[in-house]
Amino acid sequence: MKNYIAQITNPALGQQLNNNSGISFFQELIPSLVSLAFIAGAILFFFMLIVGAIQWITSGGDKAAIEGAKSKLTQALIGVIILFSVYAIIHVIENLFGVNILVLDIGPLIIR
Repeated sequence: MKNYIAQITNPALGQQLNNNSGISFFQELIPSLVSLAFIAGAILFFFMLIVGAIQWITSGGDKAAIEGAKSKLTQALIGVIILFSVYAIIHVIENLFGVNILVLDIGPLIIR
């Protein structure tokens, strides 16, 4: 009878975790966390935009409620502009100077 080991997979990494050592695990984990942060920021923008729009619709002409909704929509738009600006700046610097900012090289640990 063969002894089968259950393979543990992580959809965020797209690999099986059993085959990674400590260093290779972090080489896959850190970039995945950065990508996850960008995705979470985009999702947060979407929900803030929806909540602000609903708040504006349900304000019923109340000036304070409309100002609150405008503020929420403005904050959402500023947040997504900052998010995309950071992404664009990282890629411009990488292409302009030929360095990869998202690669962290500390001795035997190289995080890509």
